Amino acid sequence: MSDNSNQALDFLLTRRSRPFLVLKEPVPDKKELNTILTAAARSPDHGKLEPWRFIVLEKPAMPRLARILQERGEQLGKAPSLLAKACEVFEIANLIVVVVSKPNREAKIPLIEQTLSAGAVCLSLLNASLAAGWGANWLTGFGAHDEEFRSRALGLSTDEYVAGFIHIGTSTTIPPDRPRPDIDTITTWVNE
Repeated sequence: MSDNSNQALDFLLTRRSRPFLVLKEPVPDKKELNTILTAAARSPDHGKLEPWRFIVLEKPAMPRLARILQERGEQLGKAPSLLAKACEVFEIANLIVVVVSKPNREAKIPLIEQTLSAGAVCLSLLNASLAAGWGANWLTGFGAHDEEFRSRALGLSTDEYVAGFIHIGTSTTIPPDRPRPDIDTITTWVNE
């Protein structure tokens, strides 16, 4: 195995998302972010459908998103503590890349494969951000699943949904690792 392969595997074995609360400025500039987005777009995509797209949310957009989420949460009767936490995700964010899943219902490729491709883009975007030296976190929340919020805040059509809000910034702390799965417990070997 080459040194580059070892470095890539070492990265994957030690990668760690950063809590969105510790992600501060500076954030990647447009050129740096385009490189990260290019890496993310190299995800598995059966049929070359590109059943996803990106929306880059910059800091000036965050108060509007938090306000719309607050209004929508109140309409839905969300508990005040849950709503405050959900709005904080936008209130303190400096840069979020929204991965929008846009399945092609006319294609021969099953919808589940298109959905999984959008998830792969989220993980690739997260890992590309971390590999580039930034802190990053993949979040969703009730806004990601609410059609009215998606439409009002992000301009999504009824056929699109949020696969993930990927927060990117400078990590102010390195969190401790968390418990990881026991591979022997979750792996079945079949040899006949």
